[in-house]
Amino acid sequence: MKVLQQCIYFPPEVGGLESHVFYLCRDLVRMGHDVTMVTSRSKPEAPAHEVMDGVRVRRTWFPGRTPAGWAAHTFASIPAYLPLARQADVLHAQTFASAPPGMLAKRRGKPLVLTLHTSHFLRLAKKPAWQPVLRRIIRSADWLLAASEEIRDVALALYPHPRAEALTNGVDTAMFRPVAPALPPAKGYRIIVPRRLFQKNGVEYFLRAMPSLCAEEAVEAIIVGDGPLRQQLEALARELGIADSVRFMGARPNTEMPGLLASADIAVIPSLLEATSIAALEAMSCERPVAASRTGGLPEIIDEDVGTLFEPANAADLARAVLALLRRTDRAAMGVRARERVVRRWSLERLAKRHVEIYEAVIHRG
Repeated sequence: MKVLQQCIYFPPEVGGLESHVFYLCRDLVRMGHDVTMVTSRSKPEAPAHEVMDGVRVRRTWFPGRTPAGWAAHTFASIPAYLPLARQADVLHAQTFASAPPGMLAKRRGKPLVLTLHTSHFLRLAKKPAWQPVLRRIIRSADWLLAASEEIRDVALALYPHPRAEALTNGVDTAMFRPVAPALPPAKGYRIIVPRRLFQKNGVEYFLRAMPSLCAEEAVEAIIVGDGPLRQQLEALARELGIADSVRFMGARPNTEMPGLLASADIAVIPSLLEATSIAALEAMSCERPVAASRTGGLPEIIDEDVGTLFEPANAADLARAVLALLRRTDRAAMGVRARERVVRRWSLERLAKRHVEIYEAVIHRG
């Protein structure tokens, strides 16, 4: 079948949404389907036309990383999108902001699948001015997917869609698997925090917990990710007296992540808001226990069998939970259980097969 996808961000952009959408498109191609992605030229160096692992990519104008910029990009992409939509069997909008071109093409009889990702949707859903807009977008979909049960339930409160499903993002379990460590052994415990440096990802609270951790055990941390808060967070680490125990590694490609994850004893996801963290699932797939905030979709994937939870924006509770996890003698067994859970529930193969079932259902309904 011919599938036309649209998502504002796509590789070479780095992030959970970008990884999820790319891997889904790639695996659909591997299953024999024809996949085209309409996205933004958010990285000016990226070509306007490209084929990535069999996925045809069309990048259009992108004015900026703001809600106004997202809206302008989405509507400016319509002239490129509609001719592609005429040739497609099914349309798939990844995120509500990518839906308007698909909504127009749907009027010409094309079935539309919508996936709601990220905490941006949760924030906007609380604002009365946005609720009618989001309601109309949700109602337009022939099938509604959500990256977590929380997002699904918030969407259903806006509009009781008859075909709504929580479908957790998938992991490339062939890439994210136990491998040799990429870093030399630590002198004590090593923690990895695979988070982009944005306010919602809560890295500040991890840093504020580090003095308590270092007072109890020999602990070092590597923070893998970049973002606008990097200088501010590096300054905070110096202020807290932990600069020698924290290494900011910046963004790293996915191919390097398994080795970095293997170099750590545990992963920490200190998010303030979260849909379903791809980074947490990737760490679990590499047999690393995960300590994560009790927020969004994280409690849907993490429990005491594979990690632990702590209260978001609470450095003291974070330190307590992380220290207890580091001291557990069964961490290796927890890691094995974590990977088994990811392979069983959230592998890319299972994700792609479910998408094909949904696409076929909406095509046949049409």
